[in-house]
Amino acid sequence: MGFLKIHDLCKVYGEGENQVVALDHVSLDIKRGEFTAIIGTSGSGKSTLLHAIGCVDVPTSGKIYLNGQDVYAQNSDKLAVFRRRQVGLIYQFHNLIPTLNVVENITLPILMDKRKVNQKRLSELLHLLGIEERRNHLPNQLSGGQQQRVAIGRALMNAPQVMLADEPTGSLDSKNGHEIIKLLKESNRIYGQTLLLVTHDESIALQADRIIGISDGRVVRDERVVRS
Repeated sequence: MGFLKIHDLCKVYGEGENQVVALDHVSLDIKRGEFTAIIGTSGSGKSTLLHAIGCVDVPTSGKIYLNGQDVYAQNSDKLAVFRRRQVGLIYQFHNLIPTLNVVENITLPILMDKRKVNQKRLSELLHLLGIEERRNHLPNQLSGGQQQRVAIGRALMNAPQVMLADEPTGSLDSKNGHEIIKLLKESNRIYGQTLLLVTHDESIALQADRIIGISDGRVVRDERVVRS
C-alpha cells in the first residue's frame, strides 16, 4: 500500500433533484514526499478531494489510508487529533488571528494541543520563511505575501506528514505567488513532507512532480512531470 491511498472515494451533497456528486469514485496512490498538483476548473471537485484528505469534509463513501492507517475508521476525537498533528492545511485566505502576532499565530496549533513549542523548529521556520524580523508583528502590519508565509509556518509547525495547499497563491500578485510556491517546494525538499496543491494555474502545476486533473468529480489526467 502506498503512503497515501485514496480508494473509491465519493462525496455527494444534497438529495433527489438537488443532489450534487462532488467526488465520483476517485482512487489514487500518492508516494511519500511527492509534490502533487491537483488541477481543474471551478466546481470540478479538486478542493473537495483536498478537504476529504485533510479530514475537513467527511466523504460519503470510500477509504483514505495514511501510512496504512484507515483515517476515517477513527472516532471523532482521534480524528481531530490526527488532523491537527498529521495534516497541515494552507488556504487561499490566510485565516490568521488578528490579535496574535506572527509567533503566536504560528505556534497556536501546538498550544491548542497542550504541547511544548519546539523553539529550534520555530527558529528554522522563521528563517526559512524570511519573517524573522516580523516575529512580533500583528497580521495587519504584514503584507499579503507575509501573511501567507505565516500561514505556511502555522501549517508546518506541527511537522505534519502531509501538507495540503488549496489555491495558496489565489489572493496574491504574481511576484508573491511565485515566492510562495518556491517556499512550498523548499519546505517539501527540506522536510520531506508529502505536498498536495490545488491550483487552476497550469504553470504552477508544472512545477510539481505529478499532475492530477479532476473534472466532474473524476480523475481525468494523471501524469508525471518530465523535466529536461
